[in-house]
Amino acid sequence: VFAVHGFLGVATGFDIGLSTKCVVIPKEMGMCHQIGYSEMRLPNLMGHTSMAEVILKSTTWQHLVHTDCHPHVRMFLCSLFAPICLDTFIHPCRSMCVAVRDSCAPVLLCHGHPWPDSLDCDRFPGDEDMCLASVTKEYKHLHKVLPRPACQTCPAVEEFFTHKRVLEVFCDSNFAVKVKLSKRRTVFDDQEYNIECQAEFITQGSLLPYETQSMIQQWLLINEKCTQRMTPTHRPMMYLLVGNIKEGIILVNQVYHWQRKDSQLTLATQKWRYHKCL
Repeated sequence: VFAVHGFLGVATGFDIGLSTKCVVIPKEMGMCHQIGYSEMRLPNLMGHTSMAEVILKSTTWQHLVHTDCHPHVRMFLCSLFAPICLDTFIHPCRSMCVAVRDSCAPVLLCHGHPWPDSLDCDRFPGDEDMCLASVTKEYKHLHKVLPRPACQTCPAVEEFFTHKRVLEVFCDSNFAVKVKLSKRRTVFDDQEYNIECQAEFITQGSLLPYETQSMIQQWLLINEKCTQRMTPTHRPMMYLLVGNIKEGIILVNQVYHWQRKDSQLTLATQKWRYHKCL
């Protein structure tokens, strides 16, 4: 879904010369695997001169890539951290940078980080030069636009409730999904959150089952503070996430802690099949 704009004659990238070398993209840079090439230039377009520095700096971005905040976030970042081995550096176009920044900066801000100066879009060439551009119109034509999670205030985790109250909440909501959360440590001693099993539908609304797992995963990654609150230990925890879709945005309004001993949630989900909302 990408195009290289312009001609070699007007390339604004600096010539590689003898100062750079081709190296295999390391296994630690998971975000830059399966992107169409397996070797990168070092030093890269971020000015990193050693592979240790590249790995260290790029891993801080892998979390953002997993949120899928823009269809081209991976290609944009990898074109900078792991540029393809060609006769000249191919920069991302300014338009690609702007598109990724506008979609992903709110996610970074949700985690307490502003869009960095090192990725200032003004430093990239315009679309009339030779650069990597995103073909967004084609992408939108080929892929239907799905509801997207947003950064939001964390709903309180509800521990005490009746099945009747839960049924009322179901009636006012677009979806209710049962998820099992666990956390594990990454190779860099970071905490990584994952849905351990498939998301199970209680009430489906306008979401389709095969799309929900990734959308709920996105919500958990974007709203990391909520996820941290829901996973205090490494022991798997079960939750029911209930929410609405407003203007294409997924909002989780209620979070119920689903404990084995708790019969109210089980009763509510059983009764829901035959329940008639007022």
